[in-house]
Amino acid sequence: MTASGQVSDNAKALDWWRGAAIYQVYIRSFADGNGDGVGDLAGVRSRLGYLSELGIDAIWFTPWYPSPMDDGGYDVADFRDIEPAFGTLAEAEQLIAEAHALDLRVIIDIVPNHCSDVHPWFAAALAAGAGTAERQRFWFRPGRGQDGAEPPNNWQSRFGGPAWTRVTEADGTPGEWYLHLYSSRQPDFNWTNREIRAEFEDILRFWFDRGVDGFRIDVADGLVKDPDLPDVEAGDETPFSDQEGVHEIYRGWREIADGYPGDCILVAEAWLPDMSRAARYLRKDELHAAFNFDFLVCPWDAGRFRDVIERTLRAHSEVGAPAAWVLSNHDVTRHVTRYGRPGDTGFAFADRLHGTPVDRELGTRRARAAALLTMALPGELYVYQGEELGLWEIEDIPGELRQDPVWERTQHTDPGRDGCRVPIPWSGAEPPFGFGASSPWLPQPGEWAGYTSEAQAADPASMLTLYREGLRLREAEPSLGDGELRWLVQLAGVLGFSRDPGFAFLLNFSDSPVSLPRHDSVLLTSGPLADGQLPPDTAVWLRAS
Repeated sequence: MTASGQVSDNAKALDWWRGAAIYQVYIRSFADGNGDGVGDLAGVRSRLGYLSELGIDAIWFTPWYPSPMDDGGYDVADFRDIEPAFGTLAEAEQLIAEAHALDLRVIIDIVPNHCSDVHPWFAAALAAGAGTAERQRFWFRPGRGQDGAEPPNNWQSRFGGPAWTRVTEADGTPGEWYLHLYSSRQPDFNWTNREIRAEFEDILRFWFDRGVDGFRIDVADGLVKDPDLPDVEAGDETPFSDQEGVHEIYRGWREIADGYPGDCILVAEAWLPDMSRAARYLRKDELHAAFNFDFLVCPWDAGRFRDVIERTLRAHSEVGAPAAWVLSNHDVTRHVTRYGRPGDTGFAFADRLHGTPVDRELGTRRARAAALLTMALPGELYVYQGEELGLWEIEDIPGELRQDPVWERTQHTDPGRDGCRVPIPWSGAEPPFGFGASSPWLPQPGEWAGYTSEAQAADPASMLTLYREGLRLREAEPSLGDGELRWLVQLAGVLGFSRDPGFAFLLNFSDSPVSLPRHDSVLLTSGPLADGQLPPDTAVWLRAS
């Protein structure tokens, strides 16, 4: 680390992010340092050595800001401080410095689409009344129908139910409605208001000044709405204006990021129906990278994976940006569970397949193979906490313990995302498995006794060992990380490609073993070979001449 607390020159190569391995920390569920059952910054600081040994380049933190936690921290009450349950601003600055000392960069979430309903600006808007400057920071509108009793349009919240909530004015009468694409406790900002733009530019500078190395932008596609707020046909998307208005915002953000040392980055998170639409935000003067949800939700099928990979690489090549590969995150069913289901092994918010029978052994075998696939592809790699331990979705959380607002807003028809957010296991034979000194905020299954990092560290066949070895080789091999690939001759049910110099990858999606192509040596496999052949649902890295 330098005297300024920045990442050392050794880790400061230009465009470091183009081939980086980035680890997602969902703070509430990572490690509890003060023993109250909720993960915190002290817990993260105590585990930085583990992350360094894993072989990652950067840590991405989900929101650590003050929040009433109606949506797990994505309902932000103050963008310039730390949630007291997590720690203090001083602790965040210490964490950043300690991560930098280990050559780990720090990326944090920013949530520009909305804030919490207890944010001072929204409180001021409620108090100020209709037509005021305070309400212009949000989307307040009069209702339709008799006495304005109907929402201004038919938009639906992504959490279920109408995207509008009516307020009671100071005199006690029913008043205007405000827009919230998510929970009613998350009012949307009005990005046509220049005050909002100036505020978030200042927020970026605040955190860059404290040493963060980048931002992951939540709902990057949804900032600028159609100002006419038109109704939409059933099944259509909310009519965002993702053209010049959004590009102007991100050009301003990129100029700020480029003004700081260390090649700071901006990553888009946008649930878009195809990768080419997400890539439109990736310009040399705008955002650096975007999450690849097409890949994340892809079913277990060789042809489907190849199609997604080809489309992703083509879309990113057109804008000169690296692809980003991700298997799980804090919003989706963990991939061990998805890949172990009969039939549909993909993911869709509208159909989580909750409670579908799962062959966990099959799901784990496929998850190991998928890990080697993501590490071998050109571009960035994202690892969601616990996937390196082979954790699965916890689907039997009692209803009274669920905390995701999706559970309530869908009248208990959608279990929400709590199952992928259960605190991860570190050590010991029973809960809380070294997570902290008391029972965690979501219950852990007793079966995780064999899946702690402690139990897996000494096991050469464990998922943790596979991730450590894969990430080590990915860093050491000049052919891996950013770059290009060439497809090998396609066999039915097999995905294969080569990368220069001298690397080949094969994943067998079929039901029968397949022969390996000509090679000099085997670098790594996701599972044992069978008489020199690659078994079903298994991947291999080869040294090839």
